[in-house]
Amino acid sequence: MGEISIKINIADRVYPLKVNMEEEEIIRRAAKLINDRIKEYQENYAVRDKQDLLSMCVLHYATSSLKADKKVTTDDTEVAEKVYQLDHLLNDFFSKQ
Repeated sequence: MGEISIKINIADRVYPLKVNMEEEEIIRRAAKLINDRIKEYQENYAVRDKQDLLSMCVLHYATSSLKADKKVTTDDTEVAEKVYQLDHLLNDFFSKQ
């Protein structure tokens, strides 16, 4: 699939982008999430400056990303430990036969 041109609106600014067709939906959903988060911050805090709202939004998503990375690393470690334990049990079982 090829690239297409789209326009994304974030914080009342339009950004023309060239994206792969299969990424268009994800990019549009990401822009909607950003705009929804900005709206939430505008409603709940006395912040009106777009730069401040965008900074708060970036901090939120960067923190979420780091938490997700940490969880994946922790989960991978736990899975690797379980595989090691299972391997050890199977080796013990088959060595007694």
